[in-house]
Amino acid sequence: METFRSTNARPKSRCAGLLATALFAAGAFASMPALAHDHDDDSGPTVRTAEGPVRGFTKNGVNIFLGIPYAAPPVGNLRWQPPQPVKKWKETYDATEYKSTCPQVTELGAFAGPSSVNEDCLYLSVFTSNKSNGKKPVLVWIHGGGNVDGESNDYDASKLATGGPYGKDTVVVVINYRLGLFGYFSQQAINNEGHLWGNYGILDIQAVLHWVQRNAAAFGGDPTKVALGGQSAGAQDTGANQLSPLATGLFNRAIYESSPLSSLANATTALSHGNDFATAAGCTGSNVSQCLRSLSASRILQLQGTPNANGPYITGPFVDGTIIPRQPEAAWTSGNFNKMPTMGGAVKDEGNFGIGITEYFSGPPQVPMTVDQYNARVTGAVAAQYPLSNYGGNTQLAFDRVSTDRGKCSGLHVLKLWGPQMATYGYDFTYQNAPYYFPKMPGFQPLAAHTIDIQFLFANWHGGPLGVNLDQTTGVPREIQGAEIGLSDQLVAAWTNFAATGNPNGNGNSPWPKVNGSSVQFLNENTPLSTESEADYRAAYKCDFWDTQIVYPLM
Repeated sequence: METFRSTNARPKSRCAGLLATALFAAGAFASMPALAHDHDDDSGPTVRTAEGPVRGFTKNGVNIFLGIPYAAPPVGNLRWQPPQPVKKWKETYDATEYKSTCPQVTELGAFAGPSSVNEDCLYLSVFTSNKSNGKKPVLVWIHGGGNVDGESNDYDASKLATGGPYGKDTVVVVINYRLGLFGYFSQQAINNEGHLWGNYGILDIQAVLHWVQRNAAAFGGDPTKVALGGQSAGAQDTGANQLSPLATGLFNRAIYESSPLSSLANATTALSHGNDFATAAGCTGSNVSQCLRSLSASRILQLQGTPNANGPYITGPFVDGTIIPRQPEAAWTSGNFNKMPTMGGAVKDEGNFGIGITEYFSGPPQVPMTVDQYNARVTGAVAAQYPLSNYGGNTQLAFDRVSTDRGKCSGLHVLKLWGPQMATYGYDFTYQNAPYYFPKMPGFQPLAAHTIDIQFLFANWHGGPLGVNLDQTTGVPREIQGAEIGLSDQLVAAWTNFAATGNPNGNGNSPWPKVNGSSVQFLNENTPLSTESEADYRAAYKCDFWDTQIVYPLM
């Protein structure tokens, strides 16, 4: 299978190498020594942004600017307000260290953490090759984590910035945005204040996109070629912005990594959760807004959840009627959304992420799902499709398919709605032997688990500070190697080609076929690359069955 190559491909140095999908201490997480302190040049490159000059550092031919503020700190009276402009500065801003992550408590095993209580967290980081080319595409990347946790600090975009050996030099912007109850909150008193309300995390992402329009050129980027993408919650939020009229014209390519968006919560549910939260927090009567904004971040997180679970007040992005005006299904079928070249897909074993989290928190000692637990969770028609006997009695392998296949089939449904309306590219990540950052646990096999593909784009990505990438067979720490690096080179080329041209191939229709109404082929991301027919995909993920089970909301 041919690799992805740009028309001007040339050798370049190789860089070695979230809650399952949307289905599923202040500053303590603030620096990555490998990026923030190992500089080639202590003087550092300086760029004048619209807000003021920033100085970063250069490493391995990539200029890196960490922790640039893109909005005012959303603290005090700015909590549960749309992001406000950052105060401009005259002195050169030191952009050589990451800043605080956004408040979070639910850590999803080894994925995220430790908890942060610092609301001053609206920062972004920029990675760009040190070549003076003012026409580079821009890729804005949204981290995953169920819209309740995660951060940008583990996303080293150096390889994406150079395009690897076959792709395009790209300006990559990775971001923090408000999460959990700070980012997605509908409450009657707050909503009645006369400002945009509810989807504050989505508004944060739009503030980043406005920042890119103002500042991309200063970093060598082309503001007319902006790709917005993300993994898991980041994919969900990419979809929210394709749905949002407020994001019209701010980006013109979209990337969904686990996976294309099919549904969102509704406004009624979100309002119920928010009003219930206010009551639980003791904020009732005539000064509810003031009471809510006087709560400490720690108190909000105490009510939000625990390290291993969300509480009852979490909603995430929802259809509010203005920022997100309608359900994805209604938008995709009617054409009322921001149309642009789009690519998306998911990994083969999405469900193993959630299964791993459950086992991670089951101990010590950690224990896998029992047969009784499987039978209690899988019933009726689903149980008939996925009998344990088909999987040798292995509850993990069976539940992986139960918890993965539904999402894979809804992803196909969305891709087929998109295909006739815009250039659309679908993929299936099926490589099952990459290192994984959870500890070895009894009976647990990561395979191609949710999040495992991130390290192929962002070098040495390993979840949170408790994550250490391990070989799936030996349990010995390692990063991607051998043929895995070749797969990384191909995916980096595809992602950066897509940012540049709206086509992951750069041009043409090979090796990644375009989705159209009559013939759907996926890029099968494995070693080596191949294509996968719709018929094979449907058979692998039992889509004939799931098409009878899934209801896509229109309201």
